[in-house]
Amino acid sequence: MQASHKHWLAKFLVGTSALSLMGAAQAAMAQEAPADSSDSVGDEIVVTGIRASLEASADIKRNAQGVVDAISAEDIGKFPDTNLAESLQRITGVSIDRSNGEGSLVTVRGFGPEFNLVTLNGRQMPTAFIGDGGSAPSSRSFDFANLASESISGVEVYKSGRATIESGGIGSSINIRTPRPLDKPGMHGSLSAKAVVDSSRNSGDSVTPEVSGIFSTTFADDTIGFAISGSYQKRKSSTNTANVGWRDGYLGSENNWGSLAQPGDPRFPNITNRPDATDVYQVPQNASYDLNDIDRERINGQAVLQFRPTDGLTATIDYTYSRNTVQTRNSNVGVWFNHEDTSSAWTDGPVAGPIFYTERFGPPGPGCAAPSPPPPNQCAIGKDLSYSGALTETRAENKSLGFNVEWEGSDGVSFELDAHHSTATVKPVNDYGSSISVGNAVFGVANQTINFENDLPVISYNMHPGIDPLNAALITPTGNAFRNAYFRDEINQVQLRGRYDHDSGLLDAIDFGVSYVENKVRSAFGTIQNDTWGGAGPASDIPDDIFELETIPDKFPGLAQPGMIQSFYKFDFGRMVDLIEGLYGTCSSPQTGAQGVPGTCLAKFNTDRRITEKTLAPYLQASAVFDLFGNPGHFVAGIRYETTDISSAALVPVPVDTRWVGDNEFNVVYSGDSQFTRFKGSYDNWLPAFDLDVSPMENVKLRASYSHTITRPDYASMQGGRTIDTLFRVGGGTGAQGNPGLIPYKSKNIDLSAEWYYAPASYLSVGYFHKDVSNFISSTRIDTNAFGLTTPVGGPRWNAAIAALGASATVAQIRQYIITNFPSTVTGNIINSAPGDPLLNFEITTPINSDQTASLNGWEFALQHSFWDTGFGVILNYTIVNGDATYDNTQPSSVPQFALTGLSDSANAVLFYDKGPLQGRVAWNWRDEYLSGTGPNPFYVEDYWQIDASASYEFIPGLTGFVEAINLTGEGRRGHLRSKNNVSFVSPGYARYAAGVRFTF
Repeated sequence: MQASHKHWLAKFLVGTSALSLMGAAQAAMAQEAPADSSDSVGDEIVVTGIRASLEASADIKRNAQGVVDAISAEDIGKFPDTNLAESLQRITGVSIDRSNGEGSLVTVRGFGPEFNLVTLNGRQMPTAFIGDGGSAPSSRSFDFANLASESISGVEVYKSGRATIESGGIGSSINIRTPRPLDKPGMHGSLSAKAVVDSSRNSGDSVTPEVSGIFSTTFADDTIGFAISGSYQKRKSSTNTANVGWRDGYLGSENNWGSLAQPGDPRFPNITNRPDATDVYQVPQNASYDLNDIDRERINGQAVLQFRPTDGLTATIDYTYSRNTVQTRNSNVGVWFNHEDTSSAWTDGPVAGPIFYTERFGPPGPGCAAPSPPPPNQCAIGKDLSYSGALTETRAENKSLGFNVEWEGSDGVSFELDAHHSTATVKPVNDYGSSISVGNAVFGVANQTINFENDLPVISYNMHPGIDPLNAALITPTGNAFRNAYFRDEINQVQLRGRYDHDSGLLDAIDFGVSYVENKVRSAFGTIQNDTWGGAGPASDIPDDIFELETIPDKFPGLAQPGMIQSFYKFDFGRMVDLIEGLYGTCSSPQTGAQGVPGTCLAKFNTDRRITEKTLAPYLQASAVFDLFGNPGHFVAGIRYETTDISSAALVPVPVDTRWVGDNEFNVVYSGDSQFTRFKGSYDNWLPAFDLDVSPMENVKLRASYSHTITRPDYASMQGGRTIDTLFRVGGGTGAQGNPGLIPYKSKNIDLSAEWYYAPASYLSVGYFHKDVSNFISSTRIDTNAFGLTTPVGGPRWNAAIAALGASATVAQIRQYIITNFPSTVTGNIINSAPGDPLLNFEITTPINSDQTASLNGWEFALQHSFWDTGFGVILNYTIVNGDATYDNTQPSSVPQFALTGLSDSANAVLFYDKGPLQGRVAWNWRDEYLSGTGPNPFYVEDYWQIDASASYEFIPGLTGFVEAINLTGEGRRGHLRSKNNVSFVSPGYARYAAGVRFTF
């Protein structure tokens, strides 16, 4: 399917390009007239609209040093898309990742969001990205979902390095520009209101408001300017997902817990087309259908005050604020596998994928119900069908206060002083945390199956006779976890820039300056957890009316299959938490962790990481201009030196004991005490940059650039302490230790491009880029004991069970034997540590700079064309990205691998109309399959395309009505691991519609 998709795409782009180029020669001779959408003010013509925006962006690209692409506002308060990331994906080489159906993270030329530096008006911005909420946040990724586009005047993407620009982006440096009142004297403004309908919403009213406004004015003979803007957006949506978790990639010859049975095992005949000894395969660990109802509220605002007492002196004070609050209510039904009495079928190797995977379970004991009574009266309660839920509400808040003074002297010398204090914070704002799971279950599953023959994994089950999973009276409260993540990034930056413009000769200008950045990061995390998965109390503890029956197939339109789970029970989350807190002290007296805020389920931080980076960066750049082919050429050479000092401290929890809580689930127990450890590091870099452009003929530019760029390590890799994972298995535990001595990734870049600007808003370009990247971060594993912790595995009780049951005894049988025969070491169903238990081995992972290098190269093709004075035009681009470090799916998880993530081809096709009062646009965006994550196992996101459309009509001057549609055809997403059958997630897509009015003056 993917090959045919690419073939169709190629034919489409070639055909459309040929049609566009038919008019290029004529357009080149008869330069196009300005865009028709304009307002006359005296003798001044103010051009607005789609074509004006495209013309402004083309001018930036044409006049820039190096390789730069840009997007400009179509009018005051009107950006091409309502989301900045959605607009950026229209640029060649730029792809995006979506969260809850909205553009969030940006990938440029194959380098993911953490490899792209984002600045606001040239200032380095702090990041606030909470990640999955289930661990201490650590990413440098900038979340574009936090910013509304109405207050943005333009975005510039610098793809080649430059000495005058802040370092940190191997993929690109992205500068967001906001309006300045003295740049456009007079009074201007815009007010907009629209209603949004999100068809993804599972239930309830999906119509939400969005309002925005911007006002800019100057007075005192245009020496003082003031601008203020703001927006309020509320959105209700749903994201429904089928999720499958997988064990590591096994070789067919392996015989480990979870691996397929070998010849001679009674279960071996139950395997169809078992993977051969050298084949690699993965078995499912768990699966669920998750329904997520999302409420998002975004507030943005900015105020700017400018003062220009003389023509050569301008002072600016600005304040920018954004707040993005996302509440997600999750309800899910799921199954977990114990990998004992299983059946399965597999595709052929060398990467074998499952066709189906089934496990059978024994019935509950006579008269036995969860929770299982303690020894000696314990009994089999049966296998659980999980009904779980969560309610998270996180808030990302960004604040930036800046001051700028520009002075232009009469002798060609100018200076600029810029300083800002900016913070970004993300944290939960409800009483529960950032990642939560409150479990309930019906016990008595006879068998459970996942079928992988369709796009959607089909999860099914059967219960033992007499057990009805839809009888609310049988639903038993089980285990739970409340995870609390916090992240704050503070940047204080001062920049002094100088420039000398030379009037004659080869030398055109000299730029010089220095930047000082102090980046202070705090990342904290804590967990409250109760491992009462066999039942926290009887089903009778929970009233039936707390549950509500929910259907599933209708939540997966176009994907649902016969045989899948048809319905399950969701529950009132807040009421449930109050109940189990009152009954069991779930949050006030948890088994693991501690309450951080009395009266809530917010966990006390037991991981607290604090990093301070201080970077001093002077630079020098010289620009030359010369005549070649009768046209001006330019050469720019610059050098930037950066020295960075790092101080990293970490508060880490102190573990004191271990417990065996489930068949293959062991937990580390913490004392509640923590200790700080601190480490330091430093590095420096020389970053040269050279740009050359020549015009062999009028309106044609040839460019060549060479530069060095860096990206700093993620914060988790730099953390200054050792942490032990709470959960460990029969085979041992895991942990991590940071390394603040890591040095940045470094890339040596070559960029070549040819550009033909054959009309004011039309151009054709082709570009080639090559990057050699070094200093990649890999990890090494150290096998060691930590804190003197022990495990029952291999201890006296374990060995006694093996002696009594035989060497083929399962983990579940061994566990039950210990519970029965060693009751003094057992609390309920939890097996405690005991004298004689051997030391627990941990695989401690620590990051290092490896000697791995990688080369990445690609091509960018772009065409922007207006069809004479018809008002019609097209934008076409295609990006090819290749890399020499790919993931080998045929290798098992035990073989370490190095691979570049994010590499994929991408394309855009936009048809627009802009003439008179009517504007319209249809945009198609496509991204090929790409490797999203690596480690022991790969994670791929499959190819995806989306169609967006918008139209507007100006009824009277300044009053415009508009409609918008996002993901018009409702395209969904899918991800997998080694095999297409190793599906990780599937989520259907839905369209989002909006209609509104805009008043501009």
